[in-house]
Amino acid sequence: MSVRALLLQQLADGRFHSGQRIAAALGVTRTAVWKQVQRLESEFGIRVDAVRGRGYRLSTPLELLDAARVRAELGSDSEQALQSLQLLAMTTSTNADANRDLPQVSNRAKVWLAEHQTEGRGRRGRRWVSTFGRNLYLSLAWRFELPMSELAGLSLVAGVVVAEALAEVGLAGHSLKWPNDVLVDNRKLAGILVEVAGEAGGPAAAVIGIGINFHVPDGAGSRIDQPWIDLRQAGAGHVSRNQLAGRLVDALIAACDLFAGERLEPFIDRWQAFDTLRGQPVRILRGTESIDGIYRGIAPSGAVVIENHAGLSEHHAGEVSLRGGST
Repeated sequence: MSVRALLLQQLADGRFHSGQRIAAALGVTRTAVWKQVQRLESEFGIRVDAVRGRGYRLSTPLELLDAARVRAELGSDSEQALQSLQLLAMTTSTNADANRDLPQVSNRAKVWLAEHQTEGRGRRGRRWVSTFGRNLYLSLAWRFELPMSELAGLSLVAGVVVAEALAEVGLAGHSLKWPNDVLVDNRKLAGILVEVAGEAGGPAAAVIGIGINFHVPDGAGSRIDQPWIDLRQAGAGHVSRNQLAGRLVDALIAACDLFAGERLEPFIDRWQAFDTLRGQPVRILRGTESIDGIYRGIAPSGAVVIENHAGLSEHHAGEVSLRGGST
């Protein structure tokens, strides 16, 4: 473990720790401790208070990722199906890590969690703004003995899993916007990016990437190009990152196993339980084309259903927004 990681472990509780004791615990000089503190601020934006005679402390405590605490949330079936769990201090993107190391065995999961991403991505090429240790960045890879064409519904499945997991830890009032954006008050709380690779006729591997805003500092929030909210603002600031990560892994494994056998059908009603757009006027943007109509929910195929002067129509791609709104 690096000196920087050990330093963060020392300071994570938000209490003062003397430079001398930190240096002794890490086996480095006090000057080396000071340099690492400076790097925490300059490279990760982690503010550290330094007070003569008292030492160092984080201005805001951090709950660092802990593999044992994540695994503690798994049921026996998920624990058996989990092939690997990697916790990273920094990476370009957990989805990129997963795509470089896809499972070669069906019905087994590989999981990556990171404290910080430098090139996190959302759907439609959007950048997912990352701050160290404040939010949740998770990717799960799963191999299906299915054609790639049959994995399209996984985006909705992932949305169901995230929405239900958030409800289990106490969040209320959140909703799903097709296919899987998690919103509170029409502001984005969580985003999901599903990437699929493999043979057209199968097998195919899917990487489910999830980003959830726990506590977005003001400086980072100004870089987000759409209305956003975090769990703290939504009244769920008590939620543990490790607990939610573990519950998500547990639920994602169960969902992938169920989807492999029954596809999307078992998830439709679960998705609609979080659907608050039904009956509202919406616009679907697809390239240069736009389609206006009344939103009528989702079809058994997972397509979004729109009603207008031409009747009912199903759409499998595009960006849905409220007409006159910003979601």
